[in-house]
Amino acid sequence: MVFSSAPFLFIFLPVVLILHSCIRGLRGKNFLLIAASLFFYAYGEPVFVLVMVGSVLVNYLLARGIVSAAGKKKVFLVVAVIVNLGMIGIFKYAGFAVETVNHLSGAGLPVPQIALPIGISFFTFQVLSYVIDVYRDPQMVQKNFAKLLLYVSFFPQLIAGPIVKYHDVYTYINDRHQTIPETAAGIRRFVLGLSKKLFLANGMGLIADQMFGLAPADMSAATAWLGAICYIFQIFFDFSGYSDMAIGLGHMFGFTFLENFDHPYVATGIKEFWRRWHISLSTWFREYLYIPLGGNRKGKVRTEINKLIVFFFTGLWHGASWNFVLWGMIHGVSIVCEDLIRKKAGKTQVKDAKGKRRVGSFFQWLYTILIVTIAFVFFRADTLGEGVTMIVKMFTGGAGNAAAYNACMSVMTPWLITLFVISIVSCMPLIAAIRRRAERAGETVRVRLSVCSYVLTVVMLVLCILNVADSTYNPFIYFRF
Repeated sequence: MVFSSAPFLFIFLPVVLILHSCIRGLRGKNFLLIAASLFFYAYGEPVFVLVMVGSVLVNYLLARGIVSAAGKKKVFLVVAVIVNLGMIGIFKYAGFAVETVNHLSGAGLPVPQIALPIGISFFTFQVLSYVIDVYRDPQMVQKNFAKLLLYVSFFPQLIAGPIVKYHDVYTYINDRHQTIPETAAGIRRFVLGLSKKLFLANGMGLIADQMFGLAPADMSAATAWLGAICYIFQIFFDFSGYSDMAIGLGHMFGFTFLENFDHPYVATGIKEFWRRWHISLSTWFREYLYIPLGGNRKGKVRTEINKLIVFFFTGLWHGASWNFVLWGMIHGVSIVCEDLIRKKAGKTQVKDAKGKRRVGSFFQWLYTILIVTIAFVFFRADTLGEGVTMIVKMFTGGAGNAAAYNACMSVMTPWLITLFVISIVSCMPLIAAIRRRAERAGETVRVRLSVCSYVLTVVMLVLCILNVADSTYNPFIYFRF
């Protein structure tokens, strides 16, 4: 079950929200959310729900072991890391590893066909963060298994993130309040995310799929660039849309999740891009991999190596393919290059006379968005060869043939052009700017803006419902995660 499906929107969410609002005690609310979350996951993965529950149980026992055996707590931590990475390795990377060995050695080993539990990367990282948090601070241990199960299985963030770290939400499991204003704000945020997914992500995805699906002989520079640009819109609005929906759902049930995206396409450097893109993943790797590796405490060379290691695993985390590894390494190498350039320049920022605008910021943005776009081509392509072909066509494809021309013209409808323009505008921090102006304008303006936002929410919800009822294109791109 996914958030943008009819069963979730018309049955699951209304029923769970109404029941949650009717139940008074926190224990009853938690039990409802656990039952609802397990049903939510089992709706599409009836067998693998046992894998998730088993993972929670094993880590619950290991965390208790860390607390009870203070002298050997590192042993329990090592076991937890091996168990969790071993589980994700078997389900997600076993086939990939055998294929790689066969390719390099020609061994011809049989490739295991193991079904991948949806969201395994998300819930494995979450439960692993819990064990590490307990290792660092034994007072964080959760003695109630049901509460730990709620933390991991809570349906808003279960299959598509964001990655919620235990120390960020454990207080809400033990004490939270569901209020009308927060529920209303949650609904508004959910509808915003749903609109991103259904209209912008799906609209851009249709174009991207068509352009990436062209035969190399029928591809021109225009079709290649159109496909690449539409895909960076699709992946952003799909992923940030799901994060918005998760954050909104959290508010509806009294939880506050941290933001996961902060207008990444306005970044003027790859390092800044990663401060804005998939924030929950980048902070997870910083806290649980980069810092344990030594961070920036072991010299400049080791610091850059640590960054490359982090981005290697960041790419691999996304899927069992060298395409994802290359995507991650493009970002890692770019950040290392930025560090070297800034070191030689001797300064990181140059401001104009007014102190507001960096000299060359446009060119820094252009370089950033170019690197991001090229990297996402490999993220989207099925094979390295397809990715290379797409990149070559982007820079040397020329005008192409009649098939390339027809492919471009077929998507140049007023509706898709409008969505393209809206996508560009929506990547900019306009809502935040409007809110800042409203805060300075006074109470009357804030009230009017709030009323308009809720009216717009109702309109968008109606349009989303019509879209769900009518559309046949609604891809779920996280099945590899």
